[in-house]
Amino acid sequence: MDDKTIVWIGSARDDVRRFPREARRKAGLELRAVQRGQEPTDFKPIPSVGAGVYEIRIHVHDAYRVFYVAKFEEAIYVLHAFQKKTQKTAKHDIEIGRQRYRTAQHCRQARP
Repeated sequence: MDDKTIVWIGSARDDVRRFPREARRKAGLELRAVQRGQEPTDFKPIPSVGAGVYEIRIHVHDAYRVFYVAKFEEAIYVLHAFQKKTQKTAKHDIEIGRQRYRTAQHCRQARP
């Protein structure tokens, strides 16, 4: 099985690049596992963002999250990446994830 392509939506790639080095490294390793069809080591579903959306949970000094959807055959869509500052995920981050989920769906429809 070939690795799935990663499609970065919005500023997600730049947001991951702004993570501290260790958090960035862990995010990359976890996304690599998803590309290979494996599960990340620490993740949970985020149905409030969209069907099939998960968050990778990264704990390096602080908490970091990466929202992605991998249920589509053609690619993994990375929707949002951010530093989590409270126990509950901020409504702002959920809304960004929802908007980018819709963007990912439009990208899929526009594909040949």
